[in-house]
Amino acid sequence: MSAAEPLHYRFPPASAYRLNRCLFALKSDDDFRARFLQDARAAMRELGLGDDDAAAVLRGDRDTLLARGAHPYLVFMADLRLRMAREPVTFEYF
Repeated sequence: MSAAEPLHYRFPPASAYRLNRCLFALKSDDDFRARFLQDARAAMRELGLGDDDAAAVLRGDRDTLLARGAHPYLVFMADLRLRMAREPVTFEYF
């Protein structure tokens, strides 16, 4: 690959640290996720998330989150974990 070719993966900018930290916590931290489900705005304030980022997280707006520098994996996993917490299901063995 030459230096002129665009990279397939772009690293999240430092300005998106708090956003990615919030998404990581939603994915990985059961206590934070519970606080988020109880009072999302208060939970996001704990992490110092800005209003625009917080609004995108609340909407689950994938395109806006990615445009704001969110890591695609964290966007996917945070959404999945929130859906699993909101709508618990059991899995059957096949």
